Amino acid sequence: GLASFQHRMKAMVLASQKAIAPALIKGAEEIAAAQRIYASVSADSGALVESIAATGPGQMTPPDGPSGAQRLIGMNEAAVTAGNEKVGYDHMLEYGTVKMAAEPFFWPGYRYAKKRAAARISRAIGKAIKEAR
Repeated sequence: GLASFQHRMKAMVLASQKAIAPALIKGAEEIAAAQRIYASVSADSGALVESIAATGPGQMTPPDGPSGAQRLIGMNEAAVTAGNEKVGYDHMLEYGTVKMAAEPFFWPGYRYAKKRAAARISRAIGKAIKEAR
């Protein structure tokens, strides 16, 4: 009855949480790869391309900009960041400045790869729920 239902619901949640991490990491890595391709056309691409990083669940993001700010990624999250202590100009390239036209790389790469990443995460959750007992 009710106890069996509650047990199955709990099993589905736990199974989906375990299954989602690899899908999140793979999706973030694909998004970062797409962003690196877009960033590689920039005149100053080497350091920028190297600064684009995917961070998985439970990890700290790389230090960002001169402040060295970092963020702990939650257990059901993944993050893609651009910029580090050496590259503090990623936002200027993305959006442009008064003296320089924008050379977008971050959001175009995200938009290019997000559908595939979201589908992978949905499939992982669906598979985990079906297999949960």
